[in-house]
Amino acid sequence: MSIIVTGATGNLGRHVVEQLLEKVPAEQITAVVRDAQKAAGFAERGVKVATADYNTPASFDGLFSAGDKVLLISGNEFDKGRVQQHKVVIDAAKAAGVALLAYTSAPGSLTAALADDHRGTEEALLDSGVPYALLRNGWYHENYTENLAPVLEHNAVVAAAGEGRVSSASRADYAAAAVAVLTGEGHENKTYELGGDTAWSFAEYAAELSRQTGEEITYNAVTPEVLTGILAGAGLPEQFAQILAGVDVSIEKGELVVSTGDLSRLAGRPTTPFSEAIAAALKG
Repeated sequence: MSIIVTGATGNLGRHVVEQLLEKVPAEQITAVVRDAQKAAGFAERGVKVATADYNTPASFDGLFSAGDKVLLISGNEFDKGRVQQHKVVIDAAKAAGVALLAYTSAPGSLTAALADDHRGTEEALLDSGVPYALLRNGWYHENYTENLAPVLEHNAVVAAAGEGRVSSASRADYAAAAVAVLTGEGHENKTYELGGDTAWSFAEYAAELSRQTGEEITYNAVTPEVLTGILAGAGLPEQFAQILAGVDVSIEKGELVVSTGDLSRLAGRPTTPFSEAIAAALKG
């Protein structure tokens, strides 16, 4: 039995493989990547590396075996039909008779366009009959902490989220939940709504940045249209800028507050406080 992680050199995948290495022998782990060079560090530690691409169905032929547990990390090519990409993996998993296919989805409460591909993938997974675990990941701390430069340059947090709150968590937190499902028992056909222990507002985010930097950083609430223009002006494709602005609209409605406690329960520890993630980013 192998534990197989797709997208293993991506931002989330790397955390998953690193944490799996703490739990199981390296030879039981297979990292599926598009570029084997990027996984050289894992290979040196004994992890099996397989090259496959969601856009090339034949690349998944023979990759899975009966009894394997697979983590399908959602793709990030929004313009290439993500549901069809994910179906490539689901079909290969079904053909092989895997024991479990876990999928990194989005909260069930999220109605933004960003969730459409996730809902479509969930439907395909349930229709396949493959034993599944839906890991409905909430928002990531890193969605904010990796983009602090413009915030610090203008001393302003800009969002179209009104007074909405976000229960974000770190990638390492979500990875810990995935590892618990992949290495544990009894997770077949379960759905987990995952989010951080504490929700925060954008005004609180600006206040925390002010506290840690000693600068006066304000929260500038804008309309979704203005935010789309700002993001597009910063170089994001128009479609993706609209998707992100749509997430802010969902935040204002409370759709990214996940209060089930599933994430800390699966991880076996409290989730990483947002203030800690901010501090680490400012040091970095």
